Amino acid sequence: MVKLQGRENYPIYFGASSEMLKIAGELRIEMTQAEKILWEQLRNKQLLGFRFRRQHPIGEFVVDFFCYEVMLVIKLDGEVHHTSYQEERDRERTNILKNFGIIEVRFRNEEIMNDLDHVLAKIKEALDRK
Repeated sequence: MVKLQGRENYPIYFGASSEMLKIAGELRIEMTQAEKILWEQLRNKQLLGFRFRRQHPIGEFVVDFFCYEVMLVIKLDGEVHHTSYQEERDRERTNILKNFGIIEVRFRNEEIMNDLDHVLAKIKEALDRK
């Protein structure tokens, strides 16, 4: 078992609790199909040499993908994101990330599944702007 105590104090986690670190680890095991597809393109510095982390805790949230070097979050939205409650929660998360100096790029799962080249081009644009 991995010892998590104290890791929440690392700057890269932006104060995430040990519980959020645990949840992130569980989410890495249970990635959606869209997340798995995108991860295969981002892992091992395959995209412009940038390192991405998957299911990464930031404060009270776990983001799908995070590049600390350029402070970029990639968020994938499934069906759950079409409710008014979730839309409000998403806006709240976006504002919190902005306060940390983090840019968020969002894609629908369908975009990953149907037009991965376009998604990767948009991510490259976001990386180039930094």
